[in-house]
Amino acid sequence: MTAPDETAAPSPGASAAPAPPAASAGQEAVRTAARARPRVLAVLTAAQVVGGVGVAAAASVIGLIARDLTGSQGWSGMATTMVTVGAAALALPLAGAAVRRGRRFGLGLGWFLAALGGLAAIAGTQAALFPVFLLGMALFGAGSATGLQSRHSATDLATDRTRGRDLSLVVWGTTIGSVAGPNLTGPGAALAGVLGLDPLAGPLVFSTASFAAAGTVVVLLLRPDPLALARAAAVSAAPEEARERGRERRPLAASLRAIASEPRALLAITGMAASHAAMVTVMTMTPVHMESGGAALNVVGLTISLHIAGMFAFSPLVGWLSDRLGRVPVLLAGQGLLLVAAVLAGTAGHSDAQVTVGLAVLGLGWSFGLVSASALLAESLPPERRPQAQGTADLLMHAFGAAGAALSGALLVVFGFGPLNAFAAVLTLPVLLLAVRARRAG
Repeated sequence: MTAPDETAAPSPGASAAPAPPAASAGQEAVRTAARARPRVLAVLTAAQVVGGVGVAAAASVIGLIARDLTGSQGWSGMATTMVTVGAAALALPLAGAAVRRGRRFGLGLGWFLAALGGLAAIAGTQAALFPVFLLGMALFGAGSATGLQSRHSATDLATDRTRGRDLSLVVWGTTIGSVAGPNLTGPGAALAGVLGLDPLAGPLVFSTASFAAAGTVVVLLLRPDPLALARAAAVSAAPEEARERGRERRPLAASLRAIASEPRALLAITGMAASHAAMVTVMTMTPVHMESGGAALNVVGLTISLHIAGMFAFSPLVGWLSDRLGRVPVLLAGQGLLLVAAVLAGTAGHSDAQVTVGLAVLGLGWSFGLVSASALLAESLPPERRPQAQGTADLLMHAFGAAGAALSGALLVVFGFGPLNAFAAVLTLPVLLLAVRARRAG
């Protein structure tokens, strides 16, 4: 009698061997994350729609408020500077809050801090206290920081094939509120009259209410928490490695060194910082430049609306291109668009139409840079390390934006709007050089 074949398939009635516990848990974690992904994206997008009104409603007036409070055009850029300084200062604390307590807590905290900043800015405007207004603008920056960190939240549950698309959908959510926001200048003035406020403070009322509403949406509806799900999936897939990374607490300097050692991560962060700085430098002084040339306030508002539309409206297309063509080619295309924008706006003089076209292209270049670079950074890091690196990226992005905004007023007064745009164009050079380095590094 021959021995039975130990490799034979089990009979039809036999039960299949159970999957190993670790593999089964890992598969279930992945399935849970996949099921939660549509809801998470919907909530993040809804919060962006609401919060986008708050970020953009004040964009057309804060420089004018700063000018009126100080009596100097040279100080008009300080309002945007403080917004970007506040966003930079709060980027890592908000990322740390997400690391410790989840995305829901970090994002909700950011939106509510921005609402507090709106109240302080209104009080400073009414009392003609420039320092109080600037303090409000610094807290107001939490809205910018939170809106940008929402895009990172969209990558928590994404796959490599959908990361650019998921991220860009949340960025796109800002479109509706951001395009509508600058056009609230007129209604804001009417509301300010009813409330007995300075006409320019009216849009700040809309901003404050929008930030509070966005925070409420996140706190109530962002369940389950996407970062917690991503961590669970990572731990199930590679328990020991993921837990070891999760215990790491890297200070900022160590995080920067780790990023600098990875060419693709360094390119991603530089792309974000350069694209944002170039955009902020030009956008900050555009309302002042246009008004000094005789443009009506509603024309200035329309220009900023189209600029913001360029930033957000086409982001799903940008995300799709990023997934299909690759992150680096789309990032480089963004730098090319920023150069075109600098030429258009810088040679426009006081042609409102040409300035408007230049600002729209500027927003589109920013979108190409931000979406592709954010996806590039996320795919270079494991889930445990993403929030801290993403917070570092946002800190640097806002810091460079703050520097550009701070310089923009002096550049406009001393040299003019054309040289201001030329300065912004030069900021794309480091991205081009690092792209070559990353290509050589493979």
